[in-house]
Amino acid sequence: MLDLLRQYRRDLHRIPELDFDLPETTRYIKEVLAKYSCRLLQPSPSAVCAWFNLGKSKTVAFRADMDALPISECSSKTYASRHPGKMHACGHDGHMAMVLALAEVVEGRIKNGETLPYNVMLIFQPAEETEGGAESILKSEILTAYHVVRIFGCHLWPDLPAGTVAARSEAMMARSSEVEVKIQGRSAHIAKARQGQDALYAAAAFLTASYKMEREEIPAGVYRLLKFGILQSGTVCNAISASAFLKGSLRVFDEETFDRIKTRMEEIAGHIERSTGCTFEIGLSTGHPPLLNTPSLFELVMNHCAEEVQLLAEPSMTSEDFSYYARHCPIFFFFLGLGVDTALHTDNFDFDEAILLSGLEFYEKLLLLP
Repeated sequence: MLDLLRQYRRDLHRIPELDFDLPETTRYIKEVLAKYSCRLLQPSPSAVCAWFNLGKSKTVAFRADMDALPISECSSKTYASRHPGKMHACGHDGHMAMVLALAEVVEGRIKNGETLPYNVMLIFQPAEETEGGAESILKSEILTAYHVVRIFGCHLWPDLPAGTVAARSEAMMARSSEVEVKIQGRSAHIAKARQGQDALYAAAAFLTASYKMEREEIPAGVYRLLKFGILQSGTVCNAISASAFLKGSLRVFDEETFDRIKTRMEEIAGHIERSTGCTFEIGLSTGHPPLLNTPSLFELVMNHCAEEVQLLAEPSMTSEDFSYYARHCPIFFFFLGLGVDTALHTDNFDFDEAILLSGLEFYEKLLLLP
């Protein structure tokens, strides 16, 4: 099975594609799945699903994301990207390889006359990195039509020891919302600063006050993060800045914390408006929902696979559109450790495909859950 996993992963690594524009990737997936006794479905643009009918009334699903990143790969490996400016730098090639190999496992059980508790659906999903391809699959209602009652997924994780399966109940990965703050002031020569309305000062005051609020007003036990990576203001050194722009990210795990931080940022902006004369415009994107592993399904997994699962002490502040599937049914998402120093989303990201065997073996255990 390792040879098959390695072949799938390297074949897919060579042909990275972005967003919903996945013609080579979907062609490859369909060609592999065509040899099995499954029904191939296309529920939404660039999505591919394979349904194995084992004569049951309900279906269990396994999801792999297919899209790559707009990164130029720095590698001399024979399986390096053939598409300039595109790279599988987030492990989605490994995710697809494991779910394709799972098709081989399911087919083998069918041919051997072995039963499974549920029908099986394999979901190959586009646009995890960008527009939320999971939501498009949900809207297609394929999960309802095929009576999907639980969905499993995973992400390769460099920070964990190689082959480690790790997860936690409920809060697993964050809701991620982009925050944009536009500030309008009035320019003046610094020698006549009182005639101006200092947008740069207003931006700095907003930044420090917002950080202080997030640090001191939100209880320590509430997982959250508010950080800004962009602050732009001014044109010359001897003029009061007429405008400023900040952009950052708010990461939370519940609506109450999101609303509280949003409201407090608006209150802080209002206070600075009154003291400086500048005006503020604050916008927050909706973002993907937080990924919350369903407690009942998590308990079932732990009852049968406790020895294989390392419990995470804290959730990750990264986001994942796998979270959308929880709107349909219970979900279980786990990290599969790579034990490498190279981070995700870097131009030299790589891993040993032998690790995928651990993921596949865990998928097989999940396949057999009652």
